[in-house]
Amino acid sequence: MLKTFFSKLGTTRIGAMLSNISLWISALLGASLVFAYAPFSQWWLSWLVLPIWFLYVNKQCTNSSTFLKDCTKHGFAFGVGWFSAGISWVHVSIAEFGGMPLVVSVAIMFLLCLYLAIYPALALFLTAKISVLIRTRIQWWLLAPIWLFTEYLRSVVLTGFPWLSIGYTQIDAPVATLAPMIGEIGLSFIILFVAGLTADFITAKKKQYIVLPSALLAIVVWYSQTIEWVTVTGQSKRVALVQGNIAQSIKWEPEQQWPTMLKYLDLSRKHYEAEIIIWPESAIPAIETMSSTQEFLDIANQSASMNNAAIITGIINYHFESKQYFNSLVVLGNEAANDQQGGYYYNHKNRYDKNHLLPIGEFVPFGDLLRPLAPFFNLPMSSFTRGDYVQQNLIAHDTHLLALICFEIAFADQLRANFSANSDFLLTVSNDAWFGNSHGPHQHMEIARMRALEFGRPLLRSTNTGITAITNHLGEITSILPQFTQDVLKQDVALVTGLTPYSRFGNTPLYIVSLLIVLCALIRNLRMSKS
Repeated sequence: MLKTFFSKLGTTRIGAMLSNISLWISALLGASLVFAYAPFSQWWLSWLVLPIWFLYVNKQCTNSSTFLKDCTKHGFAFGVGWFSAGISWVHVSIAEFGGMPLVVSVAIMFLLCLYLAIYPALALFLTAKISVLIRTRIQWWLLAPIWLFTEYLRSVVLTGFPWLSIGYTQIDAPVATLAPMIGEIGLSFIILFVAGLTADFITAKKKQYIVLPSALLAIVVWYSQTIEWVTVTGQSKRVALVQGNIAQSIKWEPEQQWPTMLKYLDLSRKHYEAEIIIWPESAIPAIETMSSTQEFLDIANQSASMNNAAIITGIINYHFESKQYFNSLVVLGNEAANDQQGGYYYNHKNRYDKNHLLPIGEFVPFGDLLRPLAPFFNLPMSSFTRGDYVQQNLIAHDTHLLALICFEIAFADQLRANFSANSDFLLTVSNDAWFGNSHGPHQHMEIARMRALEFGRPLLRSTNTGITAITNHLGEITSILPQFTQDVLKQDVALVTGLTPYSRFGNTPLYIVSLLIVLCALIRNLRMSKS
């Protein structure tokens, strides 16, 4: 089946697709979804655009001899529009910091979009294929479970890129109250399932396709708003998030290392009443093992210890024995090492090494071949090694913080693998200066908010240029700093206790339900063929 899909996609001429006006409409419908995501946040668009697109594809894919190919083309076109508009910010880092002309950076970004469009194309192909096996028109309600399968592939193939998953659009919608039970991926399933039922209802004009499921969904959403999965303990921790606003163009210049490090320390000294102080990803733009870096870390460690505070900072570590670089977080202060030795010392265990590295930005696949081709493949700090998938939570001021660096916040499974009932806060640090004044950082913040809601924990997000914010256990932003400003965000953050169903079971129940739906459809086909 997959071979058939790729053969059909591979035999499609790009020129023929570009000249097909119907495919342009599918692409425009896909592009319109960008307004459902942050910073536009028009969540209702997901509920409107998808059934419209399904109905449109119904009208365009009527030729039985080309049915599968036509459905696949429309899925691909929709994906190209969806990703081209949604991740257009990718070209900013390529053009401004990768040494590429604007035309080339846009072309590289578009190639990424063409790759990502394969997954919605595969989803439509499989849905149409199973519908043909059932000997009927396309069954749009089947797309939801199949879409989950293709989205899973998108999250793992080539290290994964699960950005723009549809469920993220619902962080401020009424159905968001379901996220602690079924997660963001469950919200994607519901949107697609309801959109499919709506399209099938309009096509077949059978009320049972939409009335009962919609009523059931409304009841579940209403009831979920009355449930409190976690409870506030009445205790809190005062935290301070430092936004240094260091320009990316000078961040890694050797002469800027000490001015940058001293800037973060000076900003922190004014807020030592905070128990936990967070600096962003690679806030210390120097190798941890360098003597000058160790000198600064000793100063910062003593400064925090004297004021009974803990500092968590991003830093680059280098292991001389293994000759490996790690994108890390380390804890400074009188309890930094979380052992009998007390404060910070090099390579203590109270640290976090980033596991999920960003392709090109942090590691270059086939680096020996690609690095000589263009400066884009030689970005600063693009040769990192993965940390362990499961690591201990950071401990600062008797508080457990589950740490994720930058891109990792998009991987709910990784967060869940490191989550426990003892995890007090979710912590994510980033440097979104790579993407300038685009909608990329806003989408990044939206993803982080969803993680807080799914796992029922407050989330601390410290970044170099923004968006720096504190989110409560309901995924609501309680305080935020303006982008591209140098400032400190300080707040007493309430501690909570308890576990959400999603933190216990993750995506497994939904995957099982999706598999059962597809199996039932196939069993129905077998029974019909025998009769």
